[in-house]
Amino acid sequence: MRRLGIGLQLYTLRNETAADFAGTLRKVAQLGYEGVEFAGYGGLQAEELGALLNEIGLKAIGAHVSLQSLEEDLQGQIDYIKAIGGQYLICPYVGDDRRGTPEDWQKLFSFFEEVGAEARKQGLTFAYHNHAFEFELKVGDEYVFDAMYSSTSPESVQVEMDVCWVQFAGQDPLAYIPRYAGRLPLLHLKDFNKDEQGGMQTLELGQGVVDLKGVIAAASDAGVEWLIVEQDNCQNPPLQSVENSLNWVKENYLLSL
Repeated sequence: MRRLGIGLQLYTLRNETAADFAGTLRKVAQLGYEGVEFAGYGGLQAEELGALLNEIGLKAIGAHVSLQSLEEDLQGQIDYIKAIGGQYLICPYVGDDRRGTPEDWQKLFSFFEEVGAEARKQGLTFAYHNHAFEFELKVGDEYVFDAMYSSTSPESVQVEMDVCWVQFAGQDPLAYIPRYAGRLPLLHLKDFNKDEQGGMQTLELGQGVVDLKGVIAAASDAGVEWLIVEQDNCQNPPLQSVENSLNWVKENYLLSL
């Protein structure tokens, strides 16, 4: 297998970053994560954050940027990511009010193509991060997830696959990962079980039902650049959870290379 970068989606530590943004980033670096994917910047100026990342040796993978911000402040978002040394501009979610019909999605596909073309022109890469709802509606004869990528160009819209949500939606991540080989630079490495109500309970890596070793092997074959650890809700203190998950990655992936 190839050696992939190991990152952390900072949404997992949203309470910790809200209390002490810089201090939390220092702890993430100390744990051994190589990069971080931002979900907000803690009010820091880009130059300040970039200097901090250089000091502590963390790579800015990129950032989750809301659909509203993409629509209203695309240039500002591009400028910030470039200033901190990031590469990826990622749409993380589409609200209920924007995704009710196939026509809604077709409008979004056109918008994402435009955003991605502008990001590429300025040296960044645009990607979309899925949840489960992209597998609950079809555009034509394809699930939204697949229609998005058949309706847009690989040059403009890349895939950030969240394997946890793919599996929760009833699909097989091990089948979906190779389908997007060469268009899948980022993969959210997560684990889960279903709770008593049938909802998702995110867990530390290795504690749930996702075939994580298979996912990593498939990701390696598909050309993924970064495995990004995320846990939406933690049962332990979140810093402990992300340390436990990183230890799983070390023991079950990095040590086997």
